[in-house]
Amino acid sequence: MKFHMDLFLLTFIVNANCSAAIYWLGVTVNGSSLGWNQTNHCKLLDALAHEQLQLCRRNLELMHSIVHAAKMTKNTCQNTFGDMRWNCSSVEKAPRFTPDLAKGTRESAFVFSLAAALVSHSIARACSSGELPGCSCAPAPAEQAGPDFKWGGCGDNLRYGLQMGSAFSDAPMRNSRSGSQPFRLMNLHNNAVGRQALIDAQETNCKCHGVSGSCSVKTCWKGLHDINHIAMDLKSKYLSATKVIHRHVGTRKQLVPRELDFRPVRESDLVYLISSSDYCTHNEKHGSLGTQNRQCNKTSNGSGSCNLMCCGRGYNAFTERIVERCQCKYHWCCYVTCKRCERTVERYVCK
Repeated sequence: MKFHMDLFLLTFIVNANCSAAIYWLGVTVNGSSLGWNQTNHCKLLDALAHEQLQLCRRNLELMHSIVHAAKMTKNTCQNTFGDMRWNCSSVEKAPRFTPDLAKGTRESAFVFSLAAALVSHSIARACSSGELPGCSCAPAPAEQAGPDFKWGGCGDNLRYGLQMGSAFSDAPMRNSRSGSQPFRLMNLHNNAVGRQALIDAQETNCKCHGVSGSCSVKTCWKGLHDINHIAMDLKSKYLSATKVIHRHVGTRKQLVPRELDFRPVRESDLVYLISSSDYCTHNEKHGSLGTQNRQCNKTSNGSGSCNLMCCGRGYNAFTERIVERCQCKYHWCCYVTCKRCERTVERYVCK
């Protein structure tokens, strides 16, 4: 009996420490209401690891960006997976994660990578918008300007965003108390994948100058793609993620594919240690809410289709009346009038 209890406690501690590195997503609970102008504000959050608490005290001005990144991570994850069995709803429980995000799963790999990308994204954007005293616009790109444009404008300061974002996101994994080495290596790797996706999401934006909009001269700068673009890139990596094991390669241990005939792990691959549930049925042990009563798409062949979403259990159909504004007209000056229209739509939910 004592052996089983010790094993349970060890499993609980390892799982808790595994997800501790993204406890900071819980800063949205009360971090949004703080002014972040006093160092004692950092102590009011139970979502920060010790190392992040120290960084908070030294860089209070970053905390608005970090709280914003936490909000966007939660919202973006749920929007990105809204049509799948696992819909990322458990991320709202931060910092009290359920097993789907606490055990080194494929899903935790996605959330780690997305959170790491968005905290750097948020800081980089805050620099270019003048919200942070310690940084400003990005320096001009090293690459040569083209014959029809010159570098200028105010680019997102990705360099500063990556520097401070990685310091914050990776800090808990630098501590041996934040879980076993395999989990720390996995989380650090996935954080780096998220930041690389952010680097790859740079785009060149330009503004025209010239007589009557002739665009005889263009000023261009490097900016970051919107968050949804980055999330979809990471989702594709999630779908092809590699299951790994911690084993000796030469003189040291590394994360290598569990399947011996699988190609080596690349820097752009998300990795995970524990296989996930199929998320078809409710199972608290695996952090699965199940898909019963989830809405599905009868005509789709994708992940949101009734066939896949309902796991072969079938679905129920019902009709719903929707009232909406229609036939709107603008009247000079200055108001709009609309009629109220009703339409009936058919919905489908999993049995």
